[in-house]
Amino acid sequence: MEISVFVGEDEIYFWIRQLHFSSMAVVSSIMSTSVDPSSSGVCVTHNTSKIFGNNANQKPTYLRLCTSSRRYAKLRVAASISKVPLKLTREEKHQDHVTSPDRGNDVFEEMKQRFLTFKKDKYMDNLERFQSLAKSQSPKFMVIACADSRVCPSQILGFQPGEAFTVRNIANIVPTYESGPSETKAALEFAVNSLQVENILVVGHSRCGGIRALMTMDDDETEQDIDSRSFIKNWVVIGKTARSISKSAASELSFDQQCQHCEKESVNCSLRNLLSYPWIEERVKKGTLTIHGGYYDFTECTFEKWTVDYNKERSCLERKLAVKDRSIWS
Repeated sequence: MEISVFVGEDEIYFWIRQLHFSSMAVVSSIMSTSVDPSSSGVCVTHNTSKIFGNNANQKPTYLRLCTSSRRYAKLRVAASISKVPLKLTREEKHQDHVTSPDRGNDVFEEMKQRFLTFKKDKYMDNLERFQSLAKSQSPKFMVIACADSRVCPSQILGFQPGEAFTVRNIANIVPTYESGPSETKAALEFAVNSLQVENILVVGHSRCGGIRALMTMDDDETEQDIDSRSFIKNWVVIGKTARSISKSAASELSFDQQCQHCEKESVNCSLRNLLSYPWIEERVKKGTLTIHGGYYDFTECTFEKWTVDYNKERSCLERKLAVKDRSIWS
């Protein structure tokens, strides 16, 4: 015997074999899986006496259709005929390869909860402060840090919203004033000339991939030799002076130690490059702007800080940057 059930524009065929009317009936096959996932239930009001005789008390059949995705339907059909349950489950083919649409949203659900926690615990508790920031900003610091995901200045140094104007790039490099346009130079111009920050802090860090890329370049490789399609090399080559100093000063050390040396030396080269900007040097000379270097070692969780000694730097002919107030926070 055969029951044909229509659901909207889709058709499901059931072949029902009567085993024991008093106990159960088994649905043995579903021939079509094209079902509207929005359907929550279907009521079938066939004249069951034509099928089951008078044993069926003419009660309607209810079918519930559940799907795990719109494209690959996983159907769970439950029917009740004369108080006798019918159940059939059909798993979609290649189930292991089907990804639920909701799974990709898990990371954003977590992000959403973090945002709501921030709003509740920080924003609302400091509403007056955030409303003031909505009108203007006047940070005292500009921070130039690496784009490395392990180095977040606000996290490791505790900067709060409105306290630090931050730019991050590969290997925390500052190009010279004479070089071409870049986002770092634009950020410097805005921070110094518009926001009038009082401090610029360049932060290097341990195990920097950008510095390692710089250190692996050939000794005789020049900017003209670099493939224009290699964006990383064309960027980190700005630090070639730091590479040269490190290769010379740490020539007897291992490659990893040379990289560590260059990670710090690169910060010093960026600090020196900052002084090539006339409007930065002018403020440093007047004492309204101070530039600092920092090095975050996340393997030991230490932070080293130093400040450029401008007066000594201008009178010093040495290759090494003149610094003062060096300290290590551990």
